[in-house]
Amino acid sequence: MEKVIDMKTEKHGSNWTAYYDPDTNRYFAEIIYTSREGREQYDYEITKEIYSRLGTFGDDTDNERLIKTANLTYSFENTMYGTLGPERTVWDEEAHDAMYNYNKKKKK
Repeated sequence: MEKVIDMKTEKHGSNWTAYYDPDTNRYFAEIIYTSREGREQYDYEITKEIYSRLGTFGDDTDNERLIKTANLTYSFENTMYGTLGPERTVWDEEAHDAMYNYNKKKKK
């Protein structure tokens, strides 16, 4: 009989969420900061090793630092201090679309 491993597909922190998509065997994370000054969002394609370590730190800042070691795929900033208006930059369209599609599929 084949052993089936049930891997948790989502982890959360104060400002971050990490996802595992079992259909594509890919890992993603997003960090979102929201305040009255504006909003910032940073998306990353992370490794399995990073995903497995997330949530094991006592401080969420350490989780965010770990996420930031991965490949940044998307950035959005609309803050009164950072930019004059909304700024959106996508470095890796394919990875960004894969994470977006996973989130869309998850909400169904």
